[in-house]
Parts: sequence; C-alpha cells; structure tokens
Amino acid sequence: MAAIEASGLCLDFPFYHLGARSLKKRLLGGARLHTDESNRVVVTALRNLDFRITTGERVALVGPNGAGKTTLLRTLAGVYEPVAGRLLVDGQIGALIDVAAGMDPESTGRENVMLRGLYRGLSDTECAALVEEVSAFSGIGDFFDVPIRTYSAGMGVRLAFALATAMQPQVLLMDEWFLAGDAAFMAKAEERLARLVGGADILVIATHDFSVVRRWCTRAIRMEGGVIIADGPAEEILAAMGA
Repeated sequence: MAAIEASGLCLDFPFYHLGARSLKKRLLGGARLHTDESNRVVVTALRNLDFRITTGERVALVGPNGAGKTTLLRTLAGVYEPVAGRLLVDGQIGALIDVAAGMDPESTGRENVMLRGLYRGLSDTECAALVEEVSAFSGIGDFFDVPIRTYSAGMGVRLAFALATAMQPQVLLMDEWFLAGDAAFMAKAEERLARLVGGADILVIATHDFSVVRRWCTRAIRMEGGVIIADGPAEEILAAMGA
C-alpha cells in the first residue's frame, strides 16, 4: 500500500552570500526570512506541513506562484532534504517534474534509456525491453543512436516524455499536466499520461489549471507562503478560491 505522510515538515534554503549586516537587517523584515544557528540568512520554503495521502487518492497542490507547490513536490521526490519534521513516502516514486533531468547530452538516446533502466535496478532483459518501448513511442528514428545534444527541441521532448512515462510508479508526482509536441504526438501522449495516472496508487500534481484538478483530482491542498492553508475535497477548495 502506497502512502505519503508528513509531520511538522520544514525546508529552508540558505543564502550563502548575504554577509552585510545592513542587508540582513532589511531582508529579515520578511516573515519567511530568518537566521539559523550558524547565523546564515535562510528563507523558509516550507513550514510545519502536516498531511497524509493514502492509496487511491488524487491530490492537487494549488496556490499562487511562490506558494511552495513545486518545492513540496521536489521534497517528496527526494530532491530536497527537510531540515525538520518527518516525511515518509512508501512506494516506488515516479516524478514528472523536470522530465529531462538526468539526461546526458553527450550520450545517445539509447544510452540514456539504458542508464535510466540500470539506475532503476532493471535487469538486462528489462532494460532491453525499455529501450525498444521508448524508441518506438518517441518516434525519433535513427536519432535514437546519436548524442541528444544534436536533437531538435521537439525530439528532445519526445524522448524525455517517452522515457519519463515508460515505467509505472506507485506514487506519481507531477508539476503541471505535461504535454508537448506536434498534434499527433500530443494525442498519443495524452492517452499514455492518462494510463500512467490511472495506474498509479497515488497522484500528487502541482497545477494552476483548475480543469486538470476537476478532471483528475479528488482532493486539493491549498498552499500560500510555504504553508498549508486549506486541505479538503477538490471542488470545495476550488469553490473557496472562487474558481
């Protein structure tokens, strides 16, 4: 059973080059800026978050820019480490936050797919199957065997999307509803993404698109200034936001 549980979750980002005392004094007027025990100026990105997400839930993170939605997603994915509190993510994670993250531009598409498969602990047979599946879905033909730094932007998107959505996770983390490419590719990408979402035990998506929330999510967590200000059924949260 997949689950996500956070208790008193906090995340700070330090500013390493703010040494001037007068500048510190001006900055510390903001509620999210303070000094830590090492006397560094830090910004509180997430503050005292408490929530639990269980199998079957489809959760939208909503709120204005700078609310902490993507930061929370990256924390759930293990990109950022909390400075306080407790976080448990039980289940294999798939993150569609930056689909091109971890791609080596000097390696070929085939090599990038093989490396991703090995990183995920797949066997040689499973890696070979992954390579064939990604190659077929991306539709980039002979470019699959040349360095990806030579790709057009469209080919790069096709490969990144095909690879990012090739393995079904238990916990799917998404930053916005990702679709790109020409009309034909977008049509099959929509179908593939819907299948990925439907197969996940848990979905957490940060989005400004309320139509995506209404279509896919049963619950919404509203964030502002790095804190949770509302958590409940998606329609109730959207109605409270005037959406």
